[in-house]
Amino acid sequence: MARATTLAWQRMLSGRRLDILDPSPLDVELSDIAHGLARVARWNGQTQGDYPFSVAQHSVLVMEIHRALNPECTPHSSLYALLHDAPEYVMGDLISPFKAAIGGNYKDIEHRLLGAVHVRFSLPAHPPATLVKQIKAADREAAFFEAVNLAGFDRDEARRLFGEPTLPAFDFDQFERLIRPWPTREAHDRFVAAFEALSAGA
Repeated sequence: MARATTLAWQRMLSGRRLDILDPSPLDVELSDIAHGLARVARWNGQTQGDYPFSVAQHSVLVMEIHRALNPECTPHSSLYALLHDAPEYVMGDLISPFKAAIGGNYKDIEHRLLGAVHVRFSLPAHPPATLVKQIKAADREAAFFEAVNLAGFDRDEARRLFGEPTLPAFDFDQFERLIRPWPTREAHDRFVAAFEALSAGA
């Protein structure tokens, strides 16, 4: 079925109706993103702790790792890092093997949503390729730390899947606070606080 004739929208708590296949930046709200990401569990919920490790908390962790690995980065760059998984407030967080099995237009839809999020917050829809690579590197390091600290992986297995982190956990400021799963409200509030601090700096 042609995309133009396909209806796929979701009503958000803000009252916005977001067209998932053809998203408008005007229908993207920070409150909806934070609310959704704070309730989406990483690793399909297969993590240790009293609370799921949410995508909102993962986003803050990736932002902090990106800043630690790239001390010259700007608030705009950090904002891209914080928002790197923003489409998951609509699409959920599918584990990588499942994404590969699905194939099809999944990535195209994800990229369109991410572009709409960027434009909504006054960022170019597509960040520079160098920045994309930096954020991917921070994302992989976050995945390594989550795997060994929360998801039951041993270090050798995590190293094979995600690579050896260049930033040792013991050298990372406030690592224990960032890796301990936060309650939903705390994850929501810390995501919003990070966004607002970066927006003010930008």
